[in-house]
Amino acid sequence: MLESFKPVVNTHTRILVIGSMPGAASLRAQEYYAYAYNQFWRLMFDLLAGGRSPRNYADKLNTLLRHGIGLWDALAHCERTGSLDGNITHPVPNDFPSLFIRFPHIHTLLFNGQAAARHFKRAYGFPADKNCHILPSTSPAHAALSYQQKKTRWRAALEPCLCKEPQ
Repeated sequence: MLESFKPVVNTHTRILVIGSMPGAASLRAQEYYAYAYNQFWRLMFDLLAGGRSPRNYADKLNTLLRHGIGLWDALAHCERTGSLDGNITHPVPNDFPSLFIRFPHIHTLLFNGQAAARHFKRAYGFPADKNCHILPSTSPAHAALSYQQKKTRWRAALEPCLCKEPQ
């Protein structure tokens, strides 16, 4: 049984990026989006940090948190051969209702791909009090869109949310 990571959130988190389940490279490294070809960190640093390269994993997380963005996965546990979301079996969702009680300023959920949205929706539906956006997966397995097309869609969902202050 594979186990996901703890959420990366703080009291200033307003936006939560939700993945499905960390891939094999991420589980080995114990870091979100550690696979070298996943475009998540490149996208975030292009959109939030002027395209600079992250110094290390702590810099990656701190950059997100400074912008009110947190990370978690739809699933707490699952079985999976390899890293593809299509191979997930026996999914167990993370406890989002408790997270939303502990961090009430989270107003926007950005799903990193269809699988993340599907697992979340199956467990909880889409909360009426949250803005929910299903975005193109940053995984290299999702090659239907170019990096630029993904970046445009992520920017369109992210930028309006960055202006909102906690309520």
